[in-house]
Amino acid sequence: MLHFRFSTVLKELFEATLKRPLPGSREKTWLPARHCCFGTASVDARAVSTHLKVLHAAAHRPALRTAPCATPVRSYCAKTEGAVQLDEQLKKDGGVSEASSDKRRNAGILPSLEDLLFYTVAEGQEKIPAHKFLTALKATGLRTGDPRLKECMETLKETLKKTSDGVTLDRHLFKKCVQSNIVLLTQAFRKKFVIPDFQSFTSHIDELYESAKNLSGGQVADYIPQLAKFSPDLWAVSLCTVDGQRHTVGDTKVPFCLQSCVKPLKYAVAVHDHGTEYVHSFIGKEPSGLRFNKLFLNEDDKPHNPMVNAGAIVCTSLIKQGAGNAEKFDYVMSFLKKMAGNEYVGFSNATFQSERESGDRNFAIGYYLKEKKCFPEGTDMTSVLDFYFQLCSIEVTCESASVMAATLANGGICPITGERVLSPEAVRNTLSLMHSCGMYDFSGQFAFHVGLPAKSGVAGGILLVVPNVMGIMCWSPPLDKLGNSVRGIQFCTDLVELFNFHNYDNLRHFAKKHDPRREGGDQRQHSFGPMDYESLQQELALKAPLWKKVSPTESHQDSSTTVVYRMDNVSE
Repeated sequence: MLHFRFSTVLKELFEATLKRPLPGSREKTWLPARHCCFGTASVDARAVSTHLKVLHAAAHRPALRTAPCATPVRSYCAKTEGAVQLDEQLKKDGGVSEASSDKRRNAGILPSLEDLLFYTVAEGQEKIPAHKFLTALKATGLRTGDPRLKECMETLKETLKKTSDGVTLDRHLFKKCVQSNIVLLTQAFRKKFVIPDFQSFTSHIDELYESAKNLSGGQVADYIPQLAKFSPDLWAVSLCTVDGQRHTVGDTKVPFCLQSCVKPLKYAVAVHDHGTEYVHSFIGKEPSGLRFNKLFLNEDDKPHNPMVNAGAIVCTSLIKQGAGNAEKFDYVMSFLKKMAGNEYVGFSNATFQSERESGDRNFAIGYYLKEKKCFPEGTDMTSVLDFYFQLCSIEVTCESASVMAATLANGGICPITGERVLSPEAVRNTLSLMHSCGMYDFSGQFAFHVGLPAKSGVAGGILLVVPNVMGIMCWSPPLDKLGNSVRGIQFCTDLVELFNFHNYDNLRHFAKKHDPRREGGDQRQHSFGPMDYESLQQELALKAPLWKKVSPTESHQDSSTTVVYRMDNVSE
């Protein structure tokens, strides 16, 4: 039955959000005759609540039981005889009035997820202002421009044009707007994203940003005139989680060139196309221990890794072999735009021309690689260097680059479009090399203190990945003596000192750090005192009537059968 199937998840949602029960809801559980219908159900509801008679019978026929689905879907459910008759009557009456809603509640039918979302936002009001819904949505970390919410936002815009005041929505209109994206919206408002308390988390991010902003020192790169033009006061941080939660602070819309930050991205493209074995038949995997632009190869006459200039030039030669530079460039740009969720990815022709004119060192490396036969057979070295300079001159903003980093954090799937861009193999290898070789001569210290994959560039960017959690882009032009952003290094260090994001932080016992992935904040620092123990005893006492002793022959067959059976036999 619909109300029986939803009982557990709805109770959790209302107690957590509304702090009160739904008016007219009934506690009694009953099992009249059933008809079949399609209703919105969640994974939680299906995993906990299942019809008694069906499960009790299925317990003796294991082959007929099916595994629970891994994702929320429109599930097949049971509907009571009275509910079917009521539906027919409501269709005649219009079915959308508050009286109809009361009839449904009195019949023991709990509302849909769309209704629950309305009640959550409305907080007891019959109508809600559209801006209130959008404000609550942004508080979860989602943006109104999120591609996944496109249909919802378009419907909302059209619906508001037809309302009497153009501002508010009643329950029926609200359901119409959100029904196309109800799964994502329900996850957001139930705090089921990777960072549940996103507002609290971003307040800490803002504090870290302000702390790093006060730093002085460092020198803006000037070997290219276009880089020297940036103000040393520019400072931006943008993040995107694997669920598409977004936050930006500072000069996040100012375009800048990726420079060396493009190296892990083009390496990922090469591995995605050719596989690990082929790519590493030309390039090594070890840190060099030398400056990134040294004319030096390993003992096998290969570049040490794809994060130094020699390795990046060879890696560039592996992309779309045999094609012209124009086709190659479009190919890589297509990858990067998909990684960025179709957000800003541009090109600075002025920087490209300057790179080519002042690239004597890279030309020297190119000829050295050619002498040592490091390129695939038939490679035009000068054409490869032109393509290399083009890729270094690709422009991004902090916002778009954070989505690229989040795509790496999400195993190659762009979090705001859901599209798979890179293979898991390519992402794993890329993150491994970023961790060991991504920060120039500071790579060892960064791995020790921060413990996260990252790649820096001379434009002042640091592409930081927190695997399975989020991607971050920091940008500030002043660089230290090793070529890394001064403010960016400080921000990354402070981030890991505050949160347990370091790869080797113990998630259970490192009590001095916060874990933003835990709902309601990190509770590990709070002691379990006498009041907590007394509350637990009271809760267990209230649940005691639900516990009916079951023989071993019953309990081993299906735990969900046992739970529902006990509930059904509780007297009023």
